[in-house]
Amino acid sequence: MTELSGGPDLPQERRVVTAIPGPKSQELLARKNAAVADGVGSVLPVFTVRAGGGVIEDVDGNSLIDFGSGIAVTSVGSSAEAVVRRASAQLADFTHTCFMVTPYEGYVEVCEELARLTPGDHAKKSALFNSGAEAVENAVKIARSYTRRQAVVVFDHGYHGRTNLTMALTAKNMPYKHGFGPFAPEVYRVPLAYPYRWLTGPENCAEEAAAQAIDMISKQIGAENVAAIIIEPVLGEGGFIEPAKGFLPRVAEFAKSNGIVFVADEIQSGFCRTGQWFACEDEGIVPDLITTAKGIAGGLPLAAVTGRAEIMDAAHSGGLGGTYGGNPVACAAALGAIETMRELDLNARAKRIEEVMKGRLAAIREKYDIIGDLRGRGAMIAIELVKSGTKDPNPEATAAVAKACHSAGLLVLTCGTYGNVLRFLPPLVIGEDLLNEGLDILEGAFAEL
Repeated sequence: MTELSGGPDLPQERRVVTAIPGPKSQELLARKNAAVADGVGSVLPVFTVRAGGGVIEDVDGNSLIDFGSGIAVTSVGSSAEAVVRRASAQLADFTHTCFMVTPYEGYVEVCEELARLTPGDHAKKSALFNSGAEAVENAVKIARSYTRRQAVVVFDHGYHGRTNLTMALTAKNMPYKHGFGPFAPEVYRVPLAYPYRWLTGPENCAEEAAAQAIDMISKQIGAENVAAIIIEPVLGEGGFIEPAKGFLPRVAEFAKSNGIVFVADEIQSGFCRTGQWFACEDEGIVPDLITTAKGIAGGLPLAAVTGRAEIMDAAHSGGLGGTYGGNPVACAAALGAIETMRELDLNARAKRIEEVMKGRLAAIREKYDIIGDLRGRGAMIAIELVKSGTKDPNPEATAAVAKACHSAGLLVLTCGTYGNVLRFLPPLVIGEDLLNEGLDILEGAFAEL
């Protein structure tokens, strides 16, 4: 009997044959607890042996529906054919030389693709790194080098990473910042246009939030001191918040008028996740710099900063890089992921996922008043849970629903500043039957509350 492999040929079915996690996963969890630092947690401690399409198979033979995509990483699916083909061929040729020592074509090809895909028709250049946090840190370095300024402006509820500088940029304390200070200086936080929670109502949100943010920058920092404004066009860890329409263009125009580098952090929202190559395209935003990672390489570690050539070239030779940045195997995987996105039209797939999910979730929301808000775009959808009759966050119900989904064989993730958001990030290649089955499980979890 031929052993099953992962990838698109894995049977696309939910299969629960043990308790979740099962006995073999429990054994591995004991080994993890003995060998891995406690600070490295796991949302659902089932140990994966295969994954592909819209499912994850564990060591106990359970097959779970995947509404997480490794936090928006496996958008093209785990082990997508083009990713495996290209990465395997590169693996056979050479695994590493360090681009800063002896370069290779794959790195250049990825940068060429990024120039084609990112918004704007201006001359662009890129630099490749390993992780989203690295990309954000380097965007700050580049902006500071270009402007000769130091201050960096970020927004309430934003998340930008776990390194020292990116912890300073990140809004949420627990678990990302607690006990890890002091943090990098010259970082300033301003209000975000969060429609559901804007005190005077969503209809006033964009104008008032932008006015407040610009006023704070002007009075408390001085626009002439700001190197960069960094924002996620759709916020990730902060709760899948879509800033109210009009807010991003107003902030981007303020940046442009004051010589400030506008940075779109598209690490979670980029590469077809929202039904467009990049979420900032929704309001016609053309950022000066754009940071990408996660979905860029089908599961291999790769990140990038892409932007206006004159800004990207501001850093001196040798000022950007890293031993593994733009690893040749990861670059090959990225070219395979981009090939898959084009061939399967994953932007259209993301829009169809949104249509199905929002329709089903709206019906569930009608039945359960603890669902306070339904939001998101493409395959980046969320519901915010509150206490009945209020807008008070309800993290307890959020955790209970997630636990019930996990037990039934559906992987879901939580997020949000208040821990009360269920976020849905299915692979863009998930089948519609699996998508609907997962939503059935979710509805059943609410019924159990």
